[in-house]
Amino acid sequence: MHSVSADLPPLLHVRDERGIHYLTLNRASSFNALSENMLAALQAALDFVALDATARAVVIAAEGKAFCAGHNLKEMFAHPELAYYQTLFAQCTRMMLSIQNLPVPVIAKVQGLATAAGCQLVAQCDLAVASSNASFGVNGIEVGLFCATPSVPLVRNMPAKQAMEMLLTGEFITADEAKLRGLVNRVVAPEALDAELEKLLQSIVLKPREAIAMGKALFYQQRETGIEAAYQLAGQTMACNMRHPVAQEGVQAFIDKRKPQWPAP
Repeated sequence: MHSVSADLPPLLHVRDERGIHYLTLNRASSFNALSENMLAALQAALDFVALDATARAVVIAAEGKAFCAGHNLKEMFAHPELAYYQTLFAQCTRMMLSIQNLPVPVIAKVQGLATAAGCQLVAQCDLAVASSNASFGVNGIEVGLFCATPSVPLVRNMPAKQAMEMLLTGEFITADEAKLRGLVNRVVAPEALDAELEKLLQSIVLKPREAIAMGKALFYQQRETGIEAAYQLAGQTMACNMRHPVAQEGVQAFIDKRKPQWPAP
C-alpha cells in the first residue's frame, strides 16, 4: 500500500533546457512554503547544478497563486526546541548561500505572493522578473517574529530605511514598488512573464559562461569588503578575465570590427 506522501506529486519540478535549469516549487496547496523537505529538494537541485559544467542559468519559479509563503509555520510550531530552529535556519541559510555560490545566474520568476522567507528567496537570487500582480512582504512581525534571516539579502537589495520599514510594519509592496526599491529587475503583465524571462535568459546565455562565473563570484565577494580590498579583488579578477581565451577573442573581434566567435553555449 502506498503512503499518502508517496502518492503526492514531487515537491519540486526540475527540468533542463539548453543548460537552463528550471526549478519549480510545486506545493500550491501550502503556498509553496519552505518546509524541511522543500528546502532539501532545492538544496539537492542546486548541488546538482553546481556540478553541471554545461549549466548556463537557473530559474526558480512556482506553481499556483503564491510564489512562496516562507517557512512552514505549522511545522515550526510543532517543534518548539531551540536546537530544531537552529538546524532549520542553518538548512535554509545553506540553501540561500548555494544560490549565491553557483557560477551561473539564478533568476526568480515571481508570479504571485512572496512573503517572509519567500521574499528572502527572491532577494537572494541574482535577478528577478515579476508579474505585475505579484506582491512582496517580510511580515513575520505580524505573528511576533522579526524576519531576521530575510533581512540579510533584503538590505543588500534595497536602501536600509525602505527595508527596515517593511520589516517593522509587515506591510506588503506591489511588484512596481519592488522594482523601484531594487528587489526585482523587470515587471510585466502576467501573460508576458514567460516571454520576458526568456528575453532576459537569452541576453545572458549568449555571453561566455567563464566570464559570467568569474564576474558573479567577484560581485558578491567585493560587496562584503572595504573599498580598497574590493578594488584589489576586482583588479585581479579583471586581469585573470582578460587573459582568458573568451576575452582574448572578444577584444580581438572588437579590434577586427566583427562579432566574437565564442564556443557554442
